[in-house]
Amino acid sequence: MHTAFLSFFVLFFAAIMEIAGCYSFWAWIRLEKSLLWILPGTIALWLFAAALTYIECEYAGIAYAAYGAIYIMSAIIWMWVVEKNTPDIYDIVGLTICLIGSLIILYGRDYT
Repeated sequence: MHTAFLSFFVLFFAAIMEIAGCYSFWAWIRLEKSLLWILPGTIALWLFAAALTYIECEYAGIAYAAYGAIYIMSAIIWMWVVEKNTPDIYDIVGLTICLIGSLIILYGRDYT
């Protein structure tokens, strides 16, 4: 279970970094914020990419696929907390399906 918790933490950290990094570009272009917004955004995107290398699995594609559900969860949390838009039943059901899929992809194999 320790590995599962650590993997979740790393994936969640990666998702927050990717969302924050992408949001900095969104803010610069769509919200007309200063060009300086992309500096921390670029650092966040670098941290996102580096974090994915810490997932314990044999192939990068498995880490990326499992990450997808955590990204979706983080995006819904971002929408709720940062953008003040409450998730609806479709968000919750869709997220649940994605999380189950992520668990199957990451832990459904026996690498022993």
